[in-house]
Amino acid sequence: MIPDARELLAGLLFLGFGLAGLLIGRDYASGTAMRMGAGYFPWLVSLALCVLGAVLLVRGLASSRERVALGELFQARPGLSIGGSVVAFALLLPSLGLALSTLLMTLLSGLARRRAHLGELTVLGCVLGLFSVAVFAWGLGLNLPAWPV
Repeated sequence: MIPDARELLAGLLFLGFGLAGLLIGRDYASGTAMRMGAGYFPWLVSLALCVLGAVLLVRGLASSRERVALGELFQARPGLSIGGSVVAFALLLPSLGLALSTLLMTLLSGLARRRAHLGELTVLGCVLGLFSVAVFAWGLGLNLPAWPV
């Protein structure tokens, strides 16, 4: 048993992703704040992940909250639900478009909760889908299909 294993593992996860991002993006030109290069924003996000991970690690080690065994942290349902929703989104995006793929991803990931409310998930998925289309397809002009083809 370790002090607050949830925060400790979350900190390790954030720190790992942040370090991986810094390592992968080290060869990208960062530029300046006024003339950002390809690596500027990924560097900022990776750095923020590292800081967040370090804070969570320290809090997890220094916490005097309830101790949790590592084996109790890993459950199949949330992992499969969220992982499967991301895979489904990636596979369905080209044919269903951004709006419907986001809706389905929200519904599938909502199954991670024991008492998932279909109505709430549907409304959330619709709002997220429309927001994604507005920001990424229309606002940023990314080459993503917004609707089914």
